[in-house]
Amino acid sequence: MSVLIFIDQADGHIKKASYEALTYGADVAKQLGVDAHGLLLGTVSDDVTSLGKYGVSTIHHVADATLNHVDAQVYAKVIAQAVSAANASVVVFSHNLTGKAVAPRVAARLQAGLVAGAVALPDTSNGFIVKKAVFSGKAFANVAVQSSIKVISLNPNSYKIAAGDGNATVNNLTVNVDAPRVKVTAVNKVTGEVPLTEAEVVVSGGRGLKGPENWGILLDLAKVLNAGTACSRPVGDAHWRPHHEHVGQTGVQIAPNLYIAIGISGAIQHLAGVNRSKVIVVINKDPEAPFFKAADYGIVGDAFEVVPKLTAAIKKLKGVA
Repeated sequence: MSVLIFIDQADGHIKKASYEALTYGADVAKQLGVDAHGLLLGTVSDDVTSLGKYGVSTIHHVADATLNHVDAQVYAKVIAQAVSAANASVVVFSHNLTGKAVAPRVAARLQAGLVAGAVALPDTSNGFIVKKAVFSGKAFANVAVQSSIKVISLNPNSYKIAAGDGNATVNNLTVNVDAPRVKVTAVNKVTGEVPLTEAEVVVSGGRGLKGPENWGILLDLAKVLNAGTACSRPVGDAHWRPHHEHVGQTGVQIAPNLYIAIGISGAIQHLAGVNRSKVIVVINKDPEAPFFKAADYGIVGDAFEVVPKLTAAIKKLKGVA
């Protein structure tokens, strides 16, 4: 028996969320007294054997270039075959865009119970009970899984990555790979930016910045913090900022270590997309802004005065000219 952890990658590089999933899956395997295995699809340029330092003994690799682009139906069929090959009783995904699309399909194929958005290790003292976030992170539910195979997707940034020593053995797995029903004809990528889903720090702006011409103060702060930049939905809808920067319930959902909201009132839809952030800092001149209720730290003041001073203070602290 084993725990099989899906390793998400893009452009040949393993995503940060996969390291969390590997650590989590390895700890689940320890609880159950079984081996931890990883599953990697597509061609990669990273050192696969080094993933052993996250607690996995074997990496099953399906090195088929067809799998370099995610097709949820194709992935689900391949992963189901890998589960059988690895004799896995638990399958772990990251609850990111890929995991949200693939994990339910895998669970359906395997007739397995699914817990989406787990935030803690399972309680195996009396069955198999997993804690997960519900109602856009406003509450938690403890879900008992009774199927013989369990599928779990882990909320990003909810489990600490732990790296030790050791290398993993790579097993080149041969499975049937269907031709994708969707053909990728072009990929347009945003370059030169920190991807929001991978960013440790995110600086976000709202209508309080009054217009796109004022975004420079936010970009300066993001640069000194090496942060990703984001915006609220009204800003994206008004085309002040590109659509891919929109975070919230209807945009990108993120969980950075630090989220700085500038000139954002904090509507419930926005908060639903960022409330898993470790620390939230709000800068707003309206002391009654709803966002202050969710903030760990708040600054009541004019963003056009506060943000440049904050940027200057961080530059001084870092010794940056």
